[in-house]
Amino acid sequence: MSTRIKDAKARRCALGVTYEGRDARLLERMLPLVDYIEVTPETIAELVGDQLRLSPDIMAELKSLGHAVQIVVHGVSLSIGSHDGWSDSYLRLLDEFLEQIDVAWHSEHLGYTKVDGQHLGIMLALPRTDEVLDILSERVHAIQTRYRLPFLLENIVHVVPDAGGTYSDAGFLNALTKRTGCGLILDAYNLECDAHNHQFDIQKFLGELDAASVHELHVACGVEHNGLLLDVHSKLTRPSTVELAQRVITQACGAARAVVFEFMPEAVDGLGHDAIECELRQLNTALGR
Repeated sequence: MSTRIKDAKARRCALGVTYEGRDARLLERMLPLVDYIEVTPETIAELVGDQLRLSPDIMAELKSLGHAVQIVVHGVSLSIGSHDGWSDSYLRLLDEFLEQIDVAWHSEHLGYTKVDGQHLGIMLALPRTDEVLDILSERVHAIQTRYRLPFLLENIVHVVPDAGGTYSDAGFLNALTKRTGCGLILDAYNLECDAHNHQFDIQKFLGELDAASVHELHVACGVEHNGLLLDVHSKLTRPSTVELAQRVITQACGAARAVVFEFMPEAVDGLGHDAIECELRQLNTALGR
């Protein structure tokens, strides 16, 4: 992993890590190295009767952190781009979470996971049209009004070829953030997946993007399967991903507040606590912390 900082502005960015509870020993090793813990409500939820409810044990664990770190929420199932409306069950989980824990900001993915009420089992990217922009803007405003917290949206991997539209990828994000005032999570590894799988032009995208809207970055690494890079957070980051994140931090001129290292709970046994701790230490060095 590269540990060189290309610009002093990159030093302003803090480090975060995903954590979904149930591993106190890992949390103990990560806490001294991070400023933010990122939690996904759906992954700490349990089925109670016919409703999902947050695990009381995990919520107690998160509450016990006190002021040691700040908590941020990152949802995966809101389906903000579905034509027939978003997921009310996710909003109920978010309501339950925010009633118990103060968070610095919350976020979701810029995509959709259901059509006509049916879950797809996958997340798909949206067409970049004025009609979709209108739908998203209305829903972002509703979320901002409901929660009165900073709200971010993340670029996702194009699982299938690009849906197209009247806007470029960066132009669509610029229009959405300008219209709503929401921020962005820029996932550096997602960009690399799209470049590998669909010849996405990262340099052109970053040249057009208003990076001042980027308030958080994600770094991760998955696997290559049948020639495709998959957005499966199961490995340590590649040097190219960290270098790409550093470039965006510099381009954001101080707007980016945190880089979050993402890994699935299922990957912990394969990675090991030592490797995860080492990764966080190296990311801290790369961020000049």
